[in-house]
Amino acid sequence: MLDQDYNVKLLNQPMDIQKEFAKYENTYYLADSIADFSEKKQNGHVCCKRYIRKNRLSFNDGRLPFEEGSSWEFPPHYEENKKVYIQVDQVSEAVVRLRLKGNDNKDFTEKDHSIMLTDEIVAKNTWEIKEEKERVMYRFEKGTLEIVYHPFHIVLKDTEGKILLESYHMSDSFSLLNCDPIPFAMVETLQNMKIHWAASFHLFPDEKIFGTGESFTALNKRGQKLLLYTKDPHGVQTSNMYKPIPFYLSSRGYGIFFHTSTPISLDLGHTYDSAQVSYIGDDMLELFFIVGSPKEILKEYTKLTGHASMVPEWSFGLWMSRISYHSQQQVEDVVNKMKEERIPCKVVHLDTGWFEDDWKCDFEFSKTRFPNVEEMFHMVEKNNIHISLWQYPYFTPLNPLFQEIVRKGFCVQGLDGGLPTKDAVLDFSNPEGVAWYQNKLKNLLELGTDCIKADFGEAAPIDGIYQSGKSGFYEHNLYPLRYNQAVSEIMKKVKGHSIIWARSAWAGSQRFPVHWGGDSENTLSGMKSTLRGALSLGLCGFTFYSHDIGGFVKRPSEFLYRRWLAFGVFTSHMRCHGAPPREPWEYGDDFLQYFREIMELREELMPYILEQAEISCKNGFPMMRTLFFEEPEDPGAWLIDDEYFFGDQLLVAPLFDEKEGREVYLPQGLFQNYFTKKQYQGGKWYYMESEKFPIIVLKRI
Repeated sequence: MLDQDYNVKLLNQPMDIQKEFAKYENTYYLADSIADFSEKKQNGHVCCKRYIRKNRLSFNDGRLPFEEGSSWEFPPHYEENKKVYIQVDQVSEAVVRLRLKGNDNKDFTEKDHSIMLTDEIVAKNTWEIKEEKERVMYRFEKGTLEIVYHPFHIVLKDTEGKILLESYHMSDSFSLLNCDPIPFAMVETLQNMKIHWAASFHLFPDEKIFGTGESFTALNKRGQKLLLYTKDPHGVQTSNMYKPIPFYLSSRGYGIFFHTSTPISLDLGHTYDSAQVSYIGDDMLELFFIVGSPKEILKEYTKLTGHASMVPEWSFGLWMSRISYHSQQQVEDVVNKMKEERIPCKVVHLDTGWFEDDWKCDFEFSKTRFPNVEEMFHMVEKNNIHISLWQYPYFTPLNPLFQEIVRKGFCVQGLDGGLPTKDAVLDFSNPEGVAWYQNKLKNLLELGTDCIKADFGEAAPIDGIYQSGKSGFYEHNLYPLRYNQAVSEIMKKVKGHSIIWARSAWAGSQRFPVHWGGDSENTLSGMKSTLRGALSLGLCGFTFYSHDIGGFVKRPSEFLYRRWLAFGVFTSHMRCHGAPPREPWEYGDDFLQYFREIMELREELMPYILEQAEISCKNGFPMMRTLFFEEPEDPGAWLIDDEYFFGDQLLVAPLFDEKEGREVYLPQGLFQNYFTKKQYQGGKWYYMESEKFPIIVLKRI
């Protein structure tokens, strides 16, 4: 990243909380022991000892290890060390919650009405309590949570006593310096006295980590560092994310949900191989530990944060788009040509070009290029096609709505009373601003629009002030969730269904489908990265997913377009979009025939897709699933990142190179080639050639 490599500070660059734990000028409080803990109330205090980092020269190598420090504040009315309030609770038969309050001026109830959660958390606490001299054990249906008093440890075990997760104490380190890995700790910054947490846990040698949102890097996050901070990455081959989600699951049988909207830095064995350290901006640490198989974990996570409702049946058909159709005539021509060429299209999407000025989002159709909008909607509806419209929530100074938004205070405010950036960024934490915005969309929906593309949403000013009373430090990551919700609610109110087309997300956004994969590169690598992003996001409870078939940035080659179309058929939602042309007749007769045939395949699959969509929504499962999600007992399934299950019956292996075949791993069981009906015994690798379409598809039998 440019800002890291060249020390350039660009607008809206991801914030790395881990950096605060490497500054010698900050004060550190390392979790040391438990005091006055009530086993019955499940609360007490964690004694955190004060440390500083001290420069040490050793064999011509400079390091900053920890050394116990003493209070240097004046007047001398401050604590030498800190006593941090701790509370543990059982939430369900598989979920326990750990809370630590780093700031005595804040109450846990501040998060009880979080929009990330579907309901207020009510402690169940039916677990069995066993007390010993140096620990207390809380046994619940799926495992045991142990609180070790001295040295302080949090230990999570399964029902057979296997350790799933254990926190790091300084005494656990076997490295030559006491700062590797950083133990469970807080840091108090010199710059503004903010408290941040390092939730530090062991990683076992064979452990694998998955999830964290729409992450385009290697599917197994072990060894990676990820910044959970919504960011437009301008592509899908970067560690930045449109849709970071503060949740991941482990191959050892647990998941962790970090209930916060502040920036998070996940160091998953990146700095130190045997440690997973989550650096959390919030001064209140709230973690939900979930025990079970991948399916059980995801069910419990989506009970907390919600799952998708079923979207309209028509939305599973073909969406035809480009950036952009600019006139009524172009829209009507596409609709007529689709009908003429016998291509079953369900949606025509108008991207940035339906305004008088391209990209200038004023929610009004151009009067010169769309002379009779009502007539266009009538024509489209008569052909059983739906219209989707693009818009976004940033209003440039030349936008006619800019002054109104600023005057009425509907935009994010700056610290100095002005704007924090050049655009007026709509504040979705402002109910009046949301009502104003939804009224703009309402007019379009009543006109006949059936879907709103909620583009962008990743650049809410981090240093802005929001109507919620919070700064962008808390609202930046929440912005996509509020944005998704605002569009979804007006869709439901006016149209009776709730489907949007969103690019950004945070925990809870899965309640407002559909999300698509952003501006992918027109390369085979871009297609493969898109799959990794889809699978990672799916493991965070997102049932539906789409992507720009062919890639976004440039005109795709026919070769790439053919492969990506085959991949798109086996995705919940199928949209051709990006730099023109995208219409199949623009590529010649052979491609047009191929396009027609592959859409026939999609139509053939539709009963299966609809059935799997209903089942997936009910359980909070993704339609695009990693192999291990379906077959967690198969060790090989945990190693595969370029195949997936589409629903619970079809195994899909796209082609990511120039060859017409590929190596395919089949997990345990019996499979049949979807096209040739040839059978294969699972639990091994096969080289398979593609048949009618450039993709390998097998069905469980």
